[in-house]
Amino acid sequence: MSEPTKGEKQNSLQGSDLSKEGDASAFDLWLDQGLHQLFDSVANEPIPEELLNLIEADRNQ
Repeated sequence: MSEPTKGEKQNSLQGSDLSKEGDASAFDLWLDQGLHQLFDSVANEPIPEELLNLIEADRNQ
């Protein structure tokens, strides 16, 4: 069995990088969708007036 050439090594590395990027993208997509499904309803709730008052008071200091 012969040693792979430099070009073959680069192609092999690029292929594995693409695979990892594809896996990461698939995971990111799954995670993003899952988090939206779980927390969109909470994030869309109105902010309590007391919390808004605290934030405004902190800004004015």
